[in-house]
Amino acid sequence: MKAIAYQKSLPAEHPESLMEIELPAPAASGRDLLVRVEAISVNPVDTKVRMRKEPAEGEYQVLGWDAAGVVEAVGPEVTRFHPGDRVFYAGALDRPGSNSELHLVDERIAAKMPASLDFPQAAALPLTTITAWEILFDRLGFTADSTGTLLIIGAGGGVGSIMIQLAKQLTRLTVIGTASREETRQWALELGADQVIDHRNPLHQELRKLGHPEVHAITALTRTDQHLAAMAEAIAPQGKIAIIDDPASLDIMPFKQKSVSWHWEFMFTRSLFQTGDMIKQHELLTETARLIDAGKIRTTLAESFGTITAANLRRAHQLLESGKSRGKIVLAGF
Repeated sequence: MKAIAYQKSLPAEHPESLMEIELPAPAASGRDLLVRVEAISVNPVDTKVRMRKEPAEGEYQVLGWDAAGVVEAVGPEVTRFHPGDRVFYAGALDRPGSNSELHLVDERIAAKMPASLDFPQAAALPLTTITAWEILFDRLGFTADSTGTLLIIGAGGGVGSIMIQLAKQLTRLTVIGTASREETRQWALELGADQVIDHRNPLHQELRKLGHPEVHAITALTRTDQHLAAMAEAIAPQGKIAIIDDPASLDIMPFKQKSVSWHWEFMFTRSLFQTGDMIKQHELLTETARLIDAGKIRTTLAESFGTITAANLRRAHQLLESGKSRGKIVLAGF
């Protein structure tokens, strides 16, 4: 089967940072689905793994987690899917990635695609939707009756794009996003953000201009290091903060004085540790498909980069690393 892979951690513009190769086709066993991949999307985790993890000498690392495709075969323990089902999912960090014609995924972290979407539109959603959903409902504990103000730092990116929609559809929160370009500001507003501020300026000052001296919760989706002081100013006493990146240092005292709770989100935790509630990712993707087919939320596909080739993937990695992407980048077809 065709696959896109690498052997050495190299800058994205290097021709060997991602290469087209042939690999043996995998076979489904246990609770696995064997999926013929029709479309993929690219996430910051792809670029981070490419630069941080090299395979053993002579071996290849296949990246990619978001995928949409058709079930070709199922393992003997599979109960929820059949060959021919159209599925979407975000895969597992400790297994080969989805940048390949055929891919194995555990049925507990996959779901049937929204009937109203095509493969590229569906491939844009899984990883970021799981991340946003787990932040809002598993980490921060919001419910349908939750009120207050949520600040989303980096609202124009992949996670922010779907988090805005989930928060507006499934809670009563006021959602304030941040963006630094007019393009991403308008994108966040189109997706339902109540207001958008410029994160190039101190966030607490921008919030006060809008009449929000404090916010009840903050989700920091990018460059948390740059915003820590402003976050400490902006968060309400007994507020909640969730982050997905890795700040190099964290002075806890400004947050401790306010009894602020911190939450780290890593959407691969359930599959990586085979947790007892792993099925929740299947369930939340299934509910996402229902919301999309009901017209409540929309795909976050923003850029189509053509077919699944090494050159197109390298270009996608470069755009992600530039920090200037919005929504999701998708590729379709081998």
